Amino acid sequence: MTTATTQPGTLYLIATPVGNLEDMTLRGLRLLREVDVIACEDTRQTRKLLQHFAIERPTVSYHEHNERPRATELLARLQNGENVALVSDAGQPALSDPGLVLVQAAIAAGVPVVPIPGASAVPLAWAASGLATPGFCFLGFLPSRTTERRRALERAAQLPMATIWFESPHRLCASLDDLAAVLGPDRPLVVARELTKLHEEFVRGTVATAQAHFAAQPPRGEFTLVVGGWEANQVAVATGDHDLVVRMKELLSQPGMSERDALKTVAREWSLAKSEVYRRWQACAVAHSAPH
Repeated sequence: MTTATTQPGTLYLIATPVGNLEDMTLRGLRLLREVDVIACEDTRQTRKLLQHFAIERPTVSYHEHNERPRATELLARLQNGENVALVSDAGQPALSDPGLVLVQAAIAAGVPVVPIPGASAVPLAWAASGLATPGFCFLGFLPSRTTERRRALERAAQLPMATIWFESPHRLCASLDDLAAVLGPDRPLVVARELTKLHEEFVRGTVATAQAHFAAQPPRGEFTLVVGGWEANQVAVATGDHDLVVRMKELLSQPGMSERDALKTVAREWSLAKSEVYRRWQACAVAHSAPH
């Protein structure tokens, strides 16, 4: 006697609008109507989407505080043949939102995982930034603590491509101050606010531009930061830091002055991180040594 083996269901990762509900895809809507259950980062938020499109399906919460036990429950349902949709409050689930634990468990168990495309703040912000960079690197939310945030920025400082970060309104100004300290106030920066929503806004220019703008207008809404890449910034920094180069050379001409001490002095005088002074100093050296 043989026993029929239950075929596993499918885990659908369904992207939802980041603001404008008209950005919901037809395929995503169809699947939300067909699945057995919808796992939501916030059931109240997802309910607004479902009600707007007259969708009535069972929902369960799936967020950072219950991710592991709920992933176990959902995996059991998938292995029993049910189809599950995973959605976050906005954008692509498992992209800086809960989902990774369930995705990994499904893959390990041989359950099909199907991503359903849709809106995401990351490519939207990059495409509209106007920054000429060889691609981008998305690094999620900036750390909440100043020390960790500056370390994260220092690690990404010399990446040749644009770096994209999410940030909350109550930390935006502090993060802009850290960007200025670590990368310099002249680093190209585009701040995208409230993407696809009624009050969508792009603040384009430099870190200093954004600092001035949000000092005058307190930050509100959701923010995506697109930071210009290092290589694209090298020539601009090198040609614009004549005074820094002059000061470095002046200090190094003094008896007993090491490069390290000169960097410390200039960092203190210019209110910059020593690592940023070093990068600018090296960029100038490269620019001046390049063949013309």
